[in-house]
Parts: sequence; structure tokens; C-alpha cells
Amino acid sequence: MRKLVHIFNYLDFLLKSKTAHGIHSPFVYQFVTEVLHDKTGFVEYELVKKVRNRFRRSKQLIEITDFGASSGKHRFTTRFRLVGHIARSSGVPACMGELLFRTVRHYKPENIIELGTSLGISTMYLSLANPDAKITTIEGCATTAEIAQKNFKDNHLENIELRCGEFRHMLNHVIKEMPRLDFAFIDGNHRKEPTLGYFKTCLEKSHNDTILVFDDIYWSKGMKQAWGQIKSHPRVTVSIDLFRFGIVFLRKELSKESFVIR
Repeated sequence: MRKLVHIFNYLDFLLKSKTAHGIHSPFVYQFVTEVLHDKTGFVEYELVKKVRNRFRRSKQLIEITDFGASSGKHRFTTRFRLVGHIARSSGVPACMGELLFRTVRHYKPENIIELGTSLGISTMYLSLANPDAKITTIEGCATTAEIAQKNFKDNHLENIELRCGEFRHMLNHVIKEMPRLDFAFIDGNHRKEPTLGYFKTCLEKSHNDTILVFDDIYWSKGMKQAWGQIKSHPRVTVSIDLFRFGIVFLRKELSKESFVIR
């Protein structure tokens, strides 16, 4: 049933989506042409690809703690999973990770938060895109965080600070410590109320140029509802629906518009 709903959502997305030629906002048109559709083969992509492929081949079995939507009605669940399976089924696909890279490279945010480190693949894209940025990434599972931390060390990514703990508590601490938030990638929990909570917490240190990216906005009915509330929030001026990602801008000089872009 869930797969059918996902297919329906995607077909609906295709019907509503536009290409660059149907966009009349100069700001969004620039984002689409210079960031979204940039076909440059950055050398950093190859480094991340090698790490991803190494993880996919891994036969290491680890015990993970899941605080997210898949934990069901319980506060958390623990289970054993192969690192290779995590690499294949979790985290962002290469095309979306590369979009994160291009977005950070283009806008050059200095203070970045990632919610949901997993093995650290998406974190690598953020780190490599702007080595001068300070990236704080939060992971709920200590075992997964340990693997990600080793990955960062092995690849000499020194602008990443990894925090381990429950998202809602750790995000509150991180936000209070930050002078300002320039960019956030929210890839954790995937339920309506927690996602809205993360959004509101991020707004505490957000400013006119802050960019917020939400993963899996059609993952469930709750996530779709959360995305609807986020893009209609008074502080959000421009929202971009890419089906997998939802991106919001807070720039007051822009007219309030929502875009669905292929």
C-alpha cells in the first residue's frame, strides 16, 4: 500500500513540476540553472563514490539503535545490520548528495548542521563543498557514529564535529551554542511532529540567507503534511519541491512562492 501511495505522489509531482523554462523568479531560475542542473564533474564526487562503494562491500555486522520513524511506537529499537546494507539503503543517493555539494559550494554557508549522520556520506559532501565551514552533524546511534567518525578521520575532513545523542535534545544544545545557522540538512526521524520541531528549533538561529533542506518529504503522510506546514510558515518565502528534497529560503526580498521542479 505504501509503495502505491509513493507512486501516486510521484505521478502527482510530475504533473505539477516545471522545468527551468517555466520559472519566472530570477532567484529560483539561477538556482535551477547554476546549482540544480550544473553537470560539472567535480573531483570531490569521486572521493565520496570510493567511500560509498567501500561501505557497500562491507560485511561488517553492527548493532544499531534507531530513534526514528522505523522504531514504531517504541522510544527506540536495536537490531543488527550489515554496514553494506546500511550503505545501500540509508542515506542520500549520489545525485542528491551531489546536489547538497553544489548548493553549499554555491552559497558558501559557514555554520552547517546535519541531522542524521549515518555512515557520514552526506556529511562528506557538505564538508568537501566548503572546507572553511564548521559542520556539526548529529547521529543517534553510537555504533554508526563511530564508523562515520573513522571515515572522517581517514579522509582528513577536519571541519566536522560529530555529536551523538537523541536528535531533539542534541539539536537544542547545538543551536544554543551556534552564533547563527546558515545551512541545515534535516534527515532524521521522518515523522511529522519531530520534523516540525527540528524546523522551529533551526529557526531560532536562522537569518535572511539561511537555507534549510529536508530529506524524504514524501516518505509518509506525516512527512508530506510537515512539508506543507513548513513551506507555508510566515518566515519561509521560497520553497522548492524536488520530490526527494524540500528546500526552503527565508529571504525577505523574495516574493512568497512555492515551486515544484523536475
